[in-house]
Amino acid sequence: MSTDGGTKAVIAALSANLAIAVAKFAAAAVTGSSSMASEGVHSLADSGNQVLLLVGGKRAARPATESHPFGYGRSRYIYAFVVSIVLFTVGGLYAAYEGWHKFNEPEPLDSPQWAIGVLIFAIVAETFSFRTAIVESNKTRNGQPWLKFVRSNKSPELPVVLLEDLGALIGLILALVGISVATITGDGRFDGLGSMAIGILLIVIAVFLAVEMNSLLVGESALPEYQLAIEAALADSGVIERVIHVRTLHLGPDELLVVAKVAVVDDGTSRSIAVAIDDAETRVRAAVPLTCMIYLEPDMDRNK
Repeated sequence: MSTDGGTKAVIAALSANLAIAVAKFAAAAVTGSSSMASEGVHSLADSGNQVLLLVGGKRAARPATESHPFGYGRSRYIYAFVVSIVLFTVGGLYAAYEGWHKFNEPEPLDSPQWAIGVLIFAIVAETFSFRTAIVESNKTRNGQPWLKFVRSNKSPELPVVLLEDLGALIGLILALVGISVATITGDGRFDGLGSMAIGILLIVIAVFLAVEMNSLLVGESALPEYQLAIEAALADSGVIERVIHVRTLHLGPDELLVVAKVAVVDDGTSRSIAVAIDDAETRVRAAVPLTCMIYLEPDMDRNK
């Protein structure tokens, strides 16, 4: 599971969001639109989130040290969890508050055509970013349903960018509807309603991301197909009679800890045990496309 696709999607999203944020804030200043201000903050928060993902990837690449013998792979999960917090507070709560304020104290919009033009530009830019994330995800999705892919993927970058871009596109449509209805009816409360809807949407996405990143931080096992491949690779070794149990744990998106107790053939020599362990480790590394740190405990088969 290469990180190249995730990095490409993050950079595409960052470029789009920076351009969109500038355009949204300019339109919000001209029109006084609450939805546009909320969308501007949303794009700015998304830009910061993409920077956090890039920093997390950089810090995760540090080599293992004496105090961190298994490396820093989980740094990517930590930074992705921070992204969910930023999305919840800076994006969701701000948009909901701004919308509630504008709903209770509605104001007419000035030059709404500016806001509508910026929103159309933003939709085009976000569609480009979303398409990049979809293309990169399809390289590893292997036909999985999208929800399953997001929930089972061990690399946080692609799921985060996918959900952020999806939320951004829906938010832009909500803002466009709110401003259009407010302009047609002359009732600024519809602009406030659009902003509140955006806030609720971002809060839901942020909570979903927080739950998924929390699971990865606590520690998840290998995907079921990898787990089965590891067990099969161990069992195929001619000097291992039986796999007693196998435990796996992701140390990062691309690093896997494999711990197993195996029953070896009893021929009374330590050399045969060493050969059995080496052969089993080689088979496991060939079976799973991850960097595996393997610890095998040889034992006697007491079930005979």
